[in-house]
Amino acid sequence: MFDRDLWGEIFQSISKNKLRSILSGFTIAFAILIFTLLFGISNGLQNTFSSSFVNNTPNAIYIYSGRTSIPYKGNKSGKRIRLSNKEMNYLKRHNKNKIDHISAQVFKNFNVTYQDKKNSYSITAAQPASQFIETFKLSKGRFINIPDINQKEKIAVIGRLVKEDLFKTKNAVGKYINLQGISFKIVGIFNKEGDDNAERIIYIPLSTAQVLYANNDYVDQINLTYNKNMSYPQVEAFSKSIEDQLKEILVVSPKDQGAIRVRNNAEAVKETNMIMMVLTLLIFFIGFGTLIAGIVGISNIMIYVVSERNKELGVRKVLGASPKSIVALILLESITITSIAGYVGILIGIGSVNLIGNSLEQYFITNPTVDTSIIIGAMITLVISGCIAGYVPAKRASKIKPIVALRDE
Repeated sequence: MFDRDLWGEIFQSISKNKLRSILSGFTIAFAILIFTLLFGISNGLQNTFSSSFVNNTPNAIYIYSGRTSIPYKGNKSGKRIRLSNKEMNYLKRHNKNKIDHISAQVFKNFNVTYQDKKNSYSITAAQPASQFIETFKLSKGRFINIPDINQKEKIAVIGRLVKEDLFKTKNAVGKYINLQGISFKIVGIFNKEGDDNAERIIYIPLSTAQVLYANNDYVDQINLTYNKNMSYPQVEAFSKSIEDQLKEILVVSPKDQGAIRVRNNAEAVKETNMIMMVLTLLIFFIGFGTLIAGIVGISNIMIYVVSERNKELGVRKVLGASPKSIVALILLESITITSIAGYVGILIGIGSVNLIGNSLEQYFITNPTVDTSIIIGAMITLVISGCIAGYVPAKRASKIKPIVALRDE
């Protein structure tokens, strides 16, 4: 294996038969290149689907209200249905074993000022559980807590970009900002990965907003997370149960599809997983087909290479070369070419994925990456296939009598 003369012969054979070596290597390099690009694109598409759930937990349910579409028990069609603290507390009491976190929210848009700086931001009046439902990260300070809700405190938690707009590099925690003429103390700063719009939101206590800006207990939305141990059919049944409960206490027809809308992430996650599974299988079969094409190509080339070298092998046998050494020579030459070509294919493939990665976002392919272990595994498969493909004709050629090999045309 480490015979210097043997390796000298191998590299001499490769250098003297450049076209043959290039064709053999090109088949391997091209197969690995295509394989790498396919898996890079596949991972990019999976990243795109996964990013849909960066800002919200997969086990979240969102409840909205609308207008009635069917007259029911004295309520006319087109009546505006309003959710309130009452409905949220009802759901919390009657589903406490299934709900992990629940929070009502009210949405506003206010002009916010700090000293001489002024801008318009989205205001979300929320409760402490919103921190766990929307899964943002606090970079400094704290979020809204129970005492803030009970005492209707005038505190605010601002997004990273709000902080940069109003305070630049200065510390914002402990400072006061003005929301529609009322001062709020900043107690925390948060960020949300991959969502700049969310980082321009300001959170304030729901109870405070209801007293100061609405003078009622209406809410725009109720968000909750359910027990993660629930199966998909159980989640579907739970979502339907929530809808039925709200329709009953709000006097809405069970057949009304517009008055109460319940959306759960489980369905979106299921659909996304199915799409990703189909995509993975598709990429796998295409990649597998590429490898098969590479194996067939290298097999044909090896058969041709061995038959072309019959005279050379005959001379070697005349000079005393054993059948074993002839087979080893051909196999090592095959391994050398396929290994070098495979490595080159990997480098070009990974380089291509990194080079064009950012430009693929317009095609919903986000941050395409390649699992090196999979690519190396594919290359090893091709190398082994090349060895097997070369072994059969090499073994046959090693058994040919020298006089027959020398006469071969």
